[in-house]
Amino acid sequence: MRKGIFLLPNLFTTGALFAGFYAIIAAMKGNFEIASMVIFLAMILDGLDGRVARMTNTQSAFGAEYDSLSDMVSFGVAPGLVMYQWSLVYLADISTFWGKLGWLAAFIYTTSTALRLARFNTQIGKADKRYFQGLASPAAAAVVMGAVWVCETYGITGEEVKYIALVLTTLAGGLMVSRFSYYSFKDLDLRKKVPFVAVLAVMLVFVFLSIETSTVLFLIFVLYMLSGPVISLFRWNRKRQRLSTDEEPADGQS
Repeated sequence: MRKGIFLLPNLFTTGALFAGFYAIIAAMKGNFEIASMVIFLAMILDGLDGRVARMTNTQSAFGAEYDSLSDMVSFGVAPGLVMYQWSLVYLADISTFWGKLGWLAAFIYTTSTALRLARFNTQIGKADKRYFQGLASPAAAAVVMGAVWVCETYGITGEEVKYIALVLTTLAGGLMVSRFSYYSFKDLDLRKKVPFVAVLAVMLVFVFLSIETSTVLFLIFVLYMLSGPVISLFRWNRKRQRLSTDEEPADGQS
């Protein structure tokens, strides 16, 4: 029998890829709010393709590679180009040097996405599934595009925040290739019982999202971006305390 590919999960992957491509087209036309919104749509579709594949037992090596290539476009190339076209391009009005910093920041972000995805693919089955090493590319894209969405919502132009955009883009790229640990939520079991307060918390999140969608999403992903250094510092401190505790009996005997 001729080999084929599974259609259902790859439809979601294609949808995410299309959303990333459309974000670039929208940015070229100056529709930056739409461009940022479709990147969030790509995040939803990217999260669904893997779950659908596992639920329907349609995982494949082709699907994994296709998903990685789709992520590169949707969460690497598209956010970098949208951010450059929206804000970083105005750095060239200051001087040639600042103009180079603008497109270099977008390039650093895009390259960091490629490196992040390559490292993730080589660590499958080896690393702790509970944590990501470095900020995941969809989360980095959510921070960068969330900033664009919030500013467009409140009438803030990219030219007004070009320095902040430069720092934010470079920071997101750097955190993707960092060694900071980020909670992956892969061990979260939605089938288990949770406290009643958790249901109320989820309800409040939906309420706030319905009121200020862009602001709430941006704040959530900024907090997640900052959680990596905090978690890594906590784990490092706990490991140091454990090592010092193990060394105390030996020091006492000597």
